Amino acid sequence: MFRSFFLQKQWLHWSLLGSILILSVTWYKVEIDVRVNEWFGSFYNLVQKALSKPNAVTFHDFLAGCIQFFNIVSVYIIIAVLLDFFVRHYVFRWRTAMNDYYMQYWTQIRHIEGASQRIQEDTMRFARIVEGLGSSFMQSLMTLIAFLPILWELSKHVTQLPWIGPIPHSLIYLAILSALFGTVLLAAVGMRLPGLEFKNQKVEAAYRKELVFGEDHEERAQPETTKELFTHIRKNYFTLYKHYLYFDIAKWSYLQYTTILPYIFMGPTIVAGAITLGILQQILRAFGKVEESFQFLVYSWTTIVELMSIYKRLKAFEKQIQKMISEPSSEQPL
Repeated sequence: MFRSFFLQKQWLHWSLLGSILILSVTWYKVEIDVRVNEWFGSFYNLVQKALSKPNAVTFHDFLAGCIQFFNIVSVYIIIAVLLDFFVRHYVFRWRTAMNDYYMQYWTQIRHIEGASQRIQEDTMRFARIVEGLGSSFMQSLMTLIAFLPILWELSKHVTQLPWIGPIPHSLIYLAILSALFGTVLLAAVGMRLPGLEFKNQKVEAAYRKELVFGEDHEERAQPETTKELFTHIRKNYFTLYKHYLYFDIAKWSYLQYTTILPYIFMGPTIVAGAITLGILQQILRAFGKVEESFQFLVYSWTTIVELMSIYKRLKAFEKQIQKMISEPSSEQPL
């Protein structure tokens, strides 16, 4: 899964240099995001000034602020589009490396259950998910590095917390505790999902295999057999849906209810009029970025579950390949 791409000389320019390029451009996107956060502060201060007194701000000044935002995000859009284009090629090269490795042993492994699916589908999904999760994790880490000092500095404006009193840099601790609570909650609720997803792939593969045999052999894929196989699929899916119901209730309740937390904790500061609208917007956006970075596992848990099930299938596949390589005389189907 990894060795065929990252440890092969023919793919070095894609695996190593490509990864460096992806990380570098991701960091540049974060830097643009920081500039957008600074723009929010100046623009909303301008809006507050305009609303506080008629004609205190000219339309020319207001329009200049809007154009500044347009210029910043235009660069972001171009970078994001080009990066996505490159990443698609990067993922396909990774899939190609895995495909080439597996196919050189096709004559020995073609009898392994689900061999065709693992080579054709699982390699594609594995490369795409790992790249996506890896990029998301690095972007979360880079966002944290960029916005944590900003939130640390902006937290000085929040001098009083409701029911608690003064705590220096309180919003940092709030973001950490909120993300930690959500991560533990979803990990506990979604504990059984990886195993169910893995089982789901097995029953789907068994059903698909029988249908493929039925295309060439009349005695295969009979109604009784296919009905039994599809019953296993339905049973597993319904169990999966039930567990995803618990998981989704916990996930969406957590994400929605925690949206109001920074407003509540900044309540005394807001009602006291101790900050401007621009600073408030900067704090809220910086807090959201920091909290979102800490919530990487919260947002990615469903994808991680899918990846774990694919990894199990490919890992078992590779173990059987290694076993057949070490025992070339063995021709028994597995």
